[in-house]
Amino acid sequence: MRTSRGGASPVMIGRKRELRRLAQLTAAREPAVAIIAGEPGIGKTRLVRELLAILPARTVVLVGQAEPGSLSRPYEVLLDAVDNHPAVDEEQLAALADPRRSPVERLHTGLAVLNDLIGDSPAVVVFEDLHWADSESAALFERIADQHGPRLLIGTYRPDEVTRRHPLAGLLARMERRHAVTHVHLDRLTPSQTAALLAAATGAPAPLRAATALHHRTGGNPFFLEELLRALPGYDVEALVEQPLPWSLADVLRRQVDDLDPVSHRVVEAATVLGHRIPFDLLAAVTGTGEDELIAVLRDLVTRGVLVESGEDEFAFRHALVPEAIAGQLLGRQRRRLHEAALDVLLGSGAADPAMVAHHARGAGRYDDMIAAARRGAALYLSIGSAYPALQLAEMGLDEAPDDTGLLASAARAAWLAGLLDDALRHGRRWRDLAGTTTDRAESLYLLVRIAWESRDTGEMRALTHDIETLIAQLPPGADQARAMTAIAQSAYLRDDLDAALSFSERALALADEFDLPAVRRAALLEKGSALTERPQTAAEGRRILLGVVDEAERAGEWVLAARALNTLVHGEPPASPAEHAETLERMRVDAERAGFESLAVATYFQGRARLALRAGDLDAAVTALEEGREQDRNYRRPGRWADYHGVFLAGLYLEAGELDRVEQLVTDLASLPNNLPITLPGLRFHLACRRGDLPGAEAALDEVLTALAGQTWRSGEQAHDLISAALAAGLPAHRRDELAGALLDADVWDAHRTLVDAQLAEARGRHAEALSGYLSVREAHILGPATRGTVRVNAARCLLAAGRRAEATEHLEAAGRLLAGWRGWRVEQLAQVRAGLGLAPVDAAGAVTGPAALTPREREVAVLLGDGLTNAELARRLYISPKTAAVHVSNILRKLGAVSRTEVGDLIGRR
Repeated sequence: MRTSRGGASPVMIGRKRELRRLAQLTAAREPAVAIIAGEPGIGKTRLVRELLAILPARTVVLVGQAEPGSLSRPYEVLLDAVDNHPAVDEEQLAALADPRRSPVERLHTGLAVLNDLIGDSPAVVVFEDLHWADSESAALFERIADQHGPRLLIGTYRPDEVTRRHPLAGLLARMERRHAVTHVHLDRLTPSQTAALLAAATGAPAPLRAATALHHRTGGNPFFLEELLRALPGYDVEALVEQPLPWSLADVLRRQVDDLDPVSHRVVEAATVLGHRIPFDLLAAVTGTGEDELIAVLRDLVTRGVLVESGEDEFAFRHALVPEAIAGQLLGRQRRRLHEAALDVLLGSGAADPAMVAHHARGAGRYDDMIAAARRGAALYLSIGSAYPALQLAEMGLDEAPDDTGLLASAARAAWLAGLLDDALRHGRRWRDLAGTTTDRAESLYLLVRIAWESRDTGEMRALTHDIETLIAQLPPGADQARAMTAIAQSAYLRDDLDAALSFSERALALADEFDLPAVRRAALLEKGSALTERPQTAAEGRRILLGVVDEAERAGEWVLAARALNTLVHGEPPASPAEHAETLERMRVDAERAGFESLAVATYFQGRARLALRAGDLDAAVTALEEGREQDRNYRRPGRWADYHGVFLAGLYLEAGELDRVEQLVTDLASLPNNLPITLPGLRFHLACRRGDLPGAEAALDEVLTALAGQTWRSGEQAHDLISAALAAGLPAHRRDELAGALLDADVWDAHRTLVDAQLAEARGRHAEALSGYLSVREAHILGPATRGTVRVNAARCLLAAGRRAEATEHLEAAGRLLAGWRGWRVEQLAQVRAGLGLAPVDAAGAVTGPAALTPREREVAVLLGDGLTNAELARRLYISPKTAAVHVSNILRKLGAVSRTEVGDLIGRR
């Protein structure tokens, strides 16, 4: 058996789902067939290797690989699989290769060889690169699929190399008709998966910009990326972006066009210069090729797999590095003439894509044309939410015109939207310093304030705010002054100075009304509404203002403004219903994508999905959403507050679930990152010590928490409840609990959270009546999530039990059980303890009551939908819960209703 090909990455990236599917087939202990398809270098062999590594030791593994030219060598794949295997009968192998024997006899000999090696043992048989396999190997593959026993048969192939006349084409069709075939198609890596591969290979998160550029350069092909990595000792990812192709890789890529005729070769060389998108008419004009002749050439290139038809009258190279490899052999003058020809055609058309004009103008050395096109193109791409291309174009122009304020403005905005804060800061500062008008200066300062906040640089924010205040004093009343006031309102809101935010937003609004400035009015309303939502007594008014801003901003095409307003709505007071919450979240994501606003479109979106799951009381779904978001985000090296956007939130959920070792790992990860909030690490260490019962460690961490809180201007009610709950669990002395509560609670904490914390402290002192009054007053508080309300009910039951009011305590525990049905961890453990104190069965024990009356309100809601024929997955989407939780609800419903089918449930409880 030939040794499997390896890769630069120590772990496989982006194929977990596919590996899980194959592992399930092997675990089923039944005959199964899987076909793995994908382009060269996509990771078919790596996937097979990862599967073989996790098989039980007694599994028989046979891997054979076809090679180019195998079509003329009968049974080449089988012979490769059993090569040097000690148990192979040499006489059988001789019979297999004997041309005097009939094809049927030789086929049965091949089957006998395999069956002798496998016997009754579980087995995995792999035929790699079936597109090169001879017809006899293809027939053997088909017959192996007919065999019984616990074996998995895997075939890999490249779809682009299989024509209708190829032996594999007929084999695949027959396999589909006769067997249940599992198809696994491997796609190219996404940008985040490319970053993950770079991080795995180098041992450190990849710079966002370098990862994006390398994904664009390699097209997400793992083999190409790994070959680039191999060629650069030390794995300097940023240097890799400009590293020339290694000779071995360039040679492999150029072989695709070695045997082309002169006309086709000339067309390919021109295509390499034209860029990633190759318009038919432009290619025809540059090469001077007639339409019929060019159609024939392009058809041949598509058939060979060199090009693909990427759009109407538009082509692209199938593999991103092919044009780079071919263009590297062109003479400099040859490339320049091709660029000049393309530029003349584009400028003559009058409506060309400015990015293409800039590309060819630079290649032709016509820099005035390049700068003008870069300026137009950057503005165009920003308007359609393509931040990274806008940044590339702006920086292309800045290479030749470094003082162009229009290009600097585009570069700063594009870098900020793309999450490249260091680049945004560099371009933004130069834009500010070179601003020729007060409008430009105000706009640059407005952006710099936001960048400083995202970089967690409060000193820079204060300095910038002072600059804006100085600017306001120099400006006459009007648009520039109003815009500058809006910038101060933003700075004040981001620094939690809500009074100043409201004051300056009101002043900006007055000027906007006086001078009819609708854009400034929308921006000022955003800051005002955001500030109002931070205070319990004005939150409703703030939400109303922000909803109006969203509608106006969307109509005006101001997607950044709309996305920011929606983000505030998503993270403020919870919307009235899960459906409204989900709608707001999706609307935010769509608007953020339209703006190219990377942090809101990706990181904040997944956090919003987690919050939505928490509002539905589904802890596992919340964890899954955050893990998915963190998986996409963690492999990038980011500056500022988004360095590990999900890590802190995820650590909190792991604490809820009692997964303390995972919390400890996250604390270690976060400690290695800059720009954590001062409260982050002390708070997590305090929680961890409390939940582990480490009282000395908790007291030491508490001192750090109090120091951090002293320098923090904002307070969170959720944070207060969580920290006090942890302190109570650890048995922290009363005076230390009071000290913590005093530091946590201020006037801006929501009343429900304040009342809950006061009730917790009162109960800890044995004042059960006072505590019960507090718990009862907040048991339905909308601001508290289902899990917290469940804990409120448990605490109330504990107080009622202390007063001997057992019946009422039981009612509260039943309500808590419903609220905590999708939860686990310390809250559920507290529920179980109090239920045990009342002599009640565990929440998950089978109940004696059956029938519709036994259903909880949530189960009745699920049951109605079951009557409509919804699947578990559809239930999960409709109710905003995880499929796992939906399955639990369905199981409970069917148990309580007796032996009925899913479709009969609706009739038993009554349709809507």
